Amino acid sequence: MKKYILLLAVVLSSSALFAQDLTKLKLDKSPMDAAFFPSGAALRAFAKTEEAKMAAEPKIRVLYGRPSLNERNVFRADDNKKSGITKYGETWRIGANESTELLLMTDAMIGGKLVKAGRYSIVVTPTEKEWTFHINTENDGWGNYSHKANLDVVTVAVPVTKDGKSLEQLSIALYSPKKDNTVHLKAGWGTYRAELPIVLK
Repeated sequence: MKKYILLLAVVLSSSALFAQDLTKLKLDKSPMDAAFFPSGAALRAFAKTEEAKMAAEPKIRVLYGRPSLNERNVFRADDNKKSGITKYGETWRIGANESTELLLMTDAMIGGKLVKAGRYSIVVTPTEKEWTFHINTENDGWGNYSHKANLDVVTVAVPVTKDGKSLEQLSIALYSPKKDNTVHLKAGWGTYRAELPIVLK
């Protein structure tokens, strides 16, 4: 009996130590997030019919880090890093930490070009009036530092708009405005908004 009590005491103390270690972890300042289309893809397991399961099957996923403004400007026009996070005209990972990843589960048309199903990275070159999205075959990079333009499968410029509401954290959503096979990748940070249309095949 004493052996069992001693064993139980060791297990409980180990569990307590493990829990304490978790509370001391340093959390990432730019946590990773994921956007899916369709957005109800996570509910696929609860679908009751094969038709419902197919409708909820994810077609697109975007993984990205969500940096915060922390009272900073998103963009700057010069090299003074205190005046903004990202410089106009320079490539930007549109996120934080690891490169932003686009996973297409089906072939798609982006910017009038066929993009095969697969994993890609997304890099953006922002200007005041438009953002140029680069869909690139290089994966698992860190930021945009290794962006190689020759690996872009498609490059497309979209207009940038301003919103009255400012987003503290970079946010990406996937939605279909007309509930058809055209999906918009909508990205926003601060008051800036840009939407990249993706036509599913």
